[in-house]
Amino acid sequence: TGEMIRKALDQGVKKIIIGMGGSATVDGGTGMLCALGVRFLNAEGDDLTTLPQDLEALARVELSALDERILKCEVIVLCDVDNTLLGDQGSASVFGPQKGASPDDVIKLDQVLSKLSTIALQHTGRDMAAIKYGGTAGGAAAGLYAFLNARLVNGIDHFLSLTDFNSALDRADLVITGEGSIDEQTLQGKGPYGVAYHAKQKGLPVVAFAGKVPLEKNINLQAYFDVLMPIGNQPTDLATALASTADNLTRTAESLGNMLTLIKWTKNN
Repeated sequence: TGEMIRKALDQGVKKIIIGMGGSATVDGGTGMLCALGVRFLNAEGDDLTTLPQDLEALARVELSALDERILKCEVIVLCDVDNTLLGDQGSASVFGPQKGASPDDVIKLDQVLSKLSTIALQHTGRDMAAIKYGGTAGGAAAGLYAFLNARLVNGIDHFLSLTDFNSALDRADLVITGEGSIDEQTLQGKGPYGVAYHAKQKGLPVVAFAGKVPLEKNINLQAYFDVLMPIGNQPTDLATALASTADNLTRTAESLGNMLTLIKWTKNN
């Protein structure tokens, strides 16, 4: 991503909007920042090149080689969750296991992100640990905030504004949304939550399709989703479920349409 940003700078852009979420690592954005010229050094002044593992030895940051063009740009990061960087709801704890981190790895990752945050604060005056949305994409959002003065915003609100979603709601009777897994993380600022939140502001019912929904009743989710419809029709492994997504989603949508038609027919007879 850092290399892509440099390519954009080569084109003379003055405003960069970065969509973040679903990263492959938890490195606080250090890999991306390295590509833009930030140097992360140990006590001997050697560059740390294997990130995030080497961050345990982080002693200081060198910003003299940071591509100065990025500092003249407006950088906006669209975030898919509102988690902060550290702690039980932080990037390592919540998203590390999704990327294969063991419980011990999660502890180490949180520790190195804490060290990175402390050193970033010393060099930039911006607190990676305190900023809302900082835990997005393995903490990359926090890293861009600290070193590039990026503005972190809720991604779904940005796109709903672009599409004039609230005006469309004025013409709607029902709102349908969906996600791979509808769970407590959905309520941390993800797309379906943003859609449902705005729909509920206008008193509209919301149906959500998902590959996975909670087994037990969830009061928090019920406040935003009137009906949760899992699209799977039989027990299966994840690979098979993913391969069958299109067929399962189509079938479930048809079922919903049939139910709505039946309800309308019942009311008219």
